[in-house]
Amino acid sequence: MSSRREFDIAFVGLKPGIHEFEYSVTDKFFENYQQAEVRNSRAHVKLSLDKKNGFMLLKFEIGGTVEVNCDRCGSTALPWTLFDEFNIVVKLVENPEEMNGQEEDPDVYYISRGESHLHVADWIYEFIVLSMPMRRMCAEEEAGKQPYCNQEALEMLRKMETEETQTDNPIWKGLDKFKDLGN
Repeated sequence: MSSRREFDIAFVGLKPGIHEFEYSVTDKFFENYQQAEVRNSRAHVKLSLDKKNGFMLLKFEIGGTVEVNCDRCGSTALPWTLFDEFNIVVKLVENPEEMNGQEEDPDVYYISRGESHLHVADWIYEFIVLSMPMRRMCAEEEAGKQPYCNQEALEMLRKMETEETQTDNPIWKGLDKFKDLGN
């Protein structure tokens, strides 16, 4: 993100009504967010800003693809399709810090009446991250069949599974005689 101004909206000059903005989100965008585990980003964001008197309704539509780390095999090239939408209400108030501290709804944000620009980059980052699940991995039936899969790690996991089932834990040995008592 060479120019953070690209993600600033000068809403003061906008007439009341709906205004559309589009953003292309590439790897350069994520450089300002050190914790981002996103690579080869080809995401796009469509932002619809509905300006009203004293507040704005923002609707973010997230789409595109990124590559993330696979939680199963550790591959760093798991392709992930982004498709989600998020809404935020931005209210203009006299005391935004106090109001943001008291607000319980994460979809409501307060800014000062004296503000003239709205910075949307942090919301875009947050919504892209929220568009991905907590556990990032391909479907079980696809594991090992994709070119990006880490075959060595998957083989180690298979070996660990078989070792785990083969070794009987001596702690449970005495309890085997009680297994069929309920039947």
